[in-house]
Amino acid sequence: MRVAVISDVHGNLPALEAVLADIGFQGVDATLCLGDHVSGPIDPVGCADRLMALDGPVIRGNHDRWLVQTSEKSLDPVDRFARMRLKAVHRDWLRDMPATAVYGKEIFLCHGTPQSDNQVWLDNYWQDRMTTLPAEETIMRHAEGIDYPVMLCGHTHIARSVRLRDGRLIINPGSVGLQLVHGSPDARYAIVEKRNGKWLTSIRVVEYDHHAAARQAEANGFAQWMPALLTGWTDPEGLF
Repeated sequence: MRVAVISDVHGNLPALEAVLADIGFQGVDATLCLGDHVSGPIDPVGCADRLMALDGPVIRGNHDRWLVQTSEKSLDPVDRFARMRLKAVHRDWLRDMPATAVYGKEIFLCHGTPQSDNQVWLDNYWQDRMTTLPAEETIMRHAEGIDYPVMLCGHTHIARSVRLRDGRLIINPGSVGLQLVHGSPDARYAIVEKRNGKWLTSIRVVEYDHHAAARQAEANGFAQWMPALLTGWTDPEGLF
């Protein structure tokens, strides 16, 4: 089994197109998507259309849930921008999306943690543009009762692979569309495969036209996204 794992596209169609093109050369059985698909100031509709055609399970993230469950006046400006542009078919797609899923009886998908799409699992939030690995017992606690050899999560936009002492893997593929504290604007995703009975992970870094993405964000009224899109050094403060 060999799958591609993407997460946190955040409406960045140029990044998504580049990643899907790279996946096309990887010989995968399916592409799995971990949520926060369209909440971004670039092209939420274009991203929704592309993601709706994927051949693997697609689950919701916290922003996807907010888009269909929160009143418009309570949404942050970026989520409001996305919802105003989505068509009914896109909103129905988000509304029907599961919070978690299982692929191939061995891979568990969630956005934040198995318990919550808005919790962090493998990274504490940013302090002075730095992230920190939580304590081992904290990571283990969220994995209790998840009896799968591979567990996938997103949400923090930080690519990381953790192997628990019992052999289970927890993998965050990073973000396709919004790089935070990476020091690089390039899109990220993961390839996860089972080879000779063992699960292996590789994080892929894909260049794309991030200048075009930044220009589109600015044209749509969200100039505060430009430093993150152009450099990847920025933390999430003020983006949403």
